[in-house]
Amino acid sequence: MLMTVLAVGGCRAPAADGSEGAIDRISVAETEAAVTSITAEDVAHRVATMAHDSMKGRDTPGEGLEQTAAWIASELRRLGLRGGGEDGGFMQRYPLTATLVDRERSTFIVDSDTLPFGDDVLPATTSLVEDQRTGELVVVSGLNPLSGSARTRLRGNHVLLLAPTGSRGEREVRRAIADLVDAGALTVSIMGAVREADWAATATAIHTPAYTRAWGRQSSASVDPDIRLYVRRAAMERLLVDRDLDFEALAEGTGSGSALTETGVRLTVTTRMRQDSTTAPNVIGVLEGRDPELRDEYVVFSAHMDHVGVGAPDESGDSIFNGADDDASGTAAVIEVAEAMASLPSGLRRSMIFLLVSGEEKGLWGSEWYTEHPAVPIDAHVANLNADMVGRNWPDTIVAIGKEHSDLGATLERVNAGHPELGMTAIDDLWPEERFYFRSDHFNFARNGVPVLFFFNGTHPDYHGRDDEPDRIDSEKAARIAKLMFHLGVEIGERQEAPVWNPESYERIVTQSR
Repeated sequence: MLMTVLAVGGCRAPAADGSEGAIDRISVAETEAAVTSITAEDVAHRVATMAHDSMKGRDTPGEGLEQTAAWIASELRRLGLRGGGEDGGFMQRYPLTATLVDRERSTFIVDSDTLPFGDDVLPATTSLVEDQRTGELVVVSGLNPLSGSARTRLRGNHVLLLAPTGSRGEREVRRAIADLVDAGALTVSIMGAVREADWAATATAIHTPAYTRAWGRQSSASVDPDIRLYVRRAAMERLLVDRDLDFEALAEGTGSGSALTETGVRLTVTTRMRQDSTTAPNVIGVLEGRDPELRDEYVVFSAHMDHVGVGAPDESGDSIFNGADDDASGTAAVIEVAEAMASLPSGLRRSMIFLLVSGEEKGLWGSEWYTEHPAVPIDAHVANLNADMVGRNWPDTIVAIGKEHSDLGATLERVNAGHPELGMTAIDDLWPEERFYFRSDHFNFARNGVPVLFFFNGTHPDYHGRDDEPDRIDSEKAARIAKLMFHLGVEIGERQEAPVWNPESYERIVTQSR
């Protein structure tokens, strides 16, 4: 029955030689039949697949992300799309650099005694500057800033920081460290009585590589210019046993103040890093257009398939940040749109690209790489419709960020008004102060001159938390948003004119970013 309905679709225009030419437009019957393939059940299934514990939070890079990318590629292949990645496949890989502290070449030498890195000494940040620093070791007890002569004695020396018993929390410790570094400390080593199990867990977490993109301008935040370490208390007590230092008394006797104690010990800290190369995946599927004139123009639907991985277990033992809403929901919506468009028997006039990227959580890596290495020239992309978090909050509303920057906003309003059966209203940005326009993958298209719309339901208490689970997704809502995106894509794909920027927005977003 479905095939019979589809067969009576579009109208044909005569070709110049009088023969039957290309299909001129898609019929309502075709689009209404195709959109029925988008269902809440399919969304729920796809979200549950990507946000399953076996995907390990889809960190970039990571085994779970690779499994997710392979599954998405198999879905796009099953739908009959053409691969837009390398060698005609669905995968596009981008290069990353993995940086890890080199335990063998990094040293912590107290006078003539050495404490081994990775055992008695651990880096307190994921990536350290390579350096060698020598100076006197001084003990600072307490978290309040030092003043006067005590503060001046920090410059050019190493600090062993004793946080008092019952210290006021991690934020206070970070603030104290920053003040010591600002005063000129060569390094800051944090010492405390830590249970062996906690020390081992910290060592495992810290010795996970820090990843950075291996192209373009590197972030200044990728390497910490300060050297901050953890040092095992028992080891330091053993080395300084003849210095008459009572660490217990120093840690507890300061009250609300802070004090500096000289040790007369020379400390040399040498930090060395090891770097390796790896890659992470994007997935690209292409649906060719039917119109000889417009098939070389592309509408790209995008979402990010990655999330933030695995962390320390909570009180229930859950350690996986499943990312069901962020952004398995958006990824599922894009795949649903691809399925519906692939079911159109005659296709759309323009071509469609379905792009599922990774590295969004690390700084929009995957979409940046794609826009610099696109499947087709970037100037051939006439619109980007991005879905990031579309499965929570209000059941009848979705925010469409970027409406005011191009005529895509007016097109969306017209399409939205034409489909009241969806029960979904696309509204303007509710949170301009949060600058969400610059915080998801559409922005890399926008700054390269492609008009964009960003479909987003806002954050919630489970954002980047362990409770962003599949059972909390409103899959019926996400399906209606996917249907709205499908109808919008059909409108853009069929009309003769490509979307047009608002000139003032183009100047601010595109011209000034180049």
